[in-house]
Amino acid sequence: MTRKSGRPVIGIDGSRMGGDRRTGTENYSNQIVRGLVESDADWQWRLYLNSREAPDGIDDRVDIRAIPARRLWTHLRLSREMLIEKPDLLFVPSHVIPLVHAPSIVTIHDLGYLHVPEAHPASQRRMLDWTTRWSARVARHIIVPSSRTRDDLIAHYGTPEDRIDVVPHGVSPRFRSVTPEERRRVATAHRLDRPYVLAVGTIQPRKNLPALARALAEIGTDRDLVIAGKPGWMADPVLAELTAAGLGDRLRLLGYVPDADLPGLYAGADLFVQPSRFEGFGMPVIEAMAAGAPVLSATGSSLDEIAGTGARFFDPDDPSSLRDALIDLLGSEEARKRLASLGTEWSVRFTWEQATATTRSILERMLNS
Repeated sequence: MTRKSGRPVIGIDGSRMGGDRRTGTENYSNQIVRGLVESDADWQWRLYLNSREAPDGIDDRVDIRAIPARRLWTHLRLSREMLIEKPDLLFVPSHVIPLVHAPSIVTIHDLGYLHVPEAHPASQRRMLDWTTRWSARVARHIIVPSSRTRDDLIAHYGTPEDRIDVVPHGVSPRFRSVTPEERRRVATAHRLDRPYVLAVGTIQPRKNLPALARALAEIGTDRDLVIAGKPGWMADPVLAELTAAGLGDRLRLLGYVPDADLPGLYAGADLFVQPSRFEGFGMPVIEAMAAGAPVLSATGSSLDEIAGTGARFFDPDDPSSLRDALIDLLGSEEARKRLASLGTEWSVRFTWEQATATTRSILERMLNS
């Protein structure tokens, strides 16, 4: 392994930073990597990319290693780079440590495939199990976004607790300062001309979106159900169930919504609902709270922990629990205002500055251990 100017070399897998349609894991990678390389640590940063183009705004002092490959980038192309010139420490923000690696720190986001196996294709479950088991075994240290993921690693893979740190994600300040003009711009851009209930996330079975659509249809709401998210695996049966729920033209499927539009989309909602059966963190819950939307969340997985005292909860396996909560909240503007205030207060504890500082301290601890 080599050093420039005698400084420790910290390698980062930046392959999940790019792309025009980032979801939760990509947004985490983008935020945490940018925060790290902009910090004042006296280290040499080396960023490995599966692309020939560096992300916008990355400091030119960062050593960019563009090593694109169409298949098996992590285990073959990044492993080859490790053989040629290892860093002193490798940080992988998304699950998979390469077969050949330096001493590594990895972020494992969730083990949802173990809890909701029917929501994943069999080949996907096998791959997720193998790569997570591998990373948990060979990592020098592991970062997780919630206590639930920590407990799952301990229970299912026997990972020692002292090798895991819980580092919650943050929320960008732009979610906390949405202007009326921004709300109107987003509403116009997406043709949202009626009051709406909002759900945000990739369309896939574990998100439990049809349960929300059916509940709204049953109570006869005059609000639209707006769903922002691109189709994920096994999306077709979910879309069929959504269409069959009975909302008619009040079902609005926006597809992927650009990051720039999300604050205004949350802020304009009468109610944000997170009906998911499993989340490793549940970023939209905190984003919605920060933007001032009242939040109704399913219980279970990490959601009780992440939403805390800032949300009202319902049992995702009990349709009447969801219906009752919707009737109460949609029927009372005062109740929604109280809930929104609680959410705003709760959300201030989640910042990218804190997440970055904690992650940096872990890197430093492992570098010196």
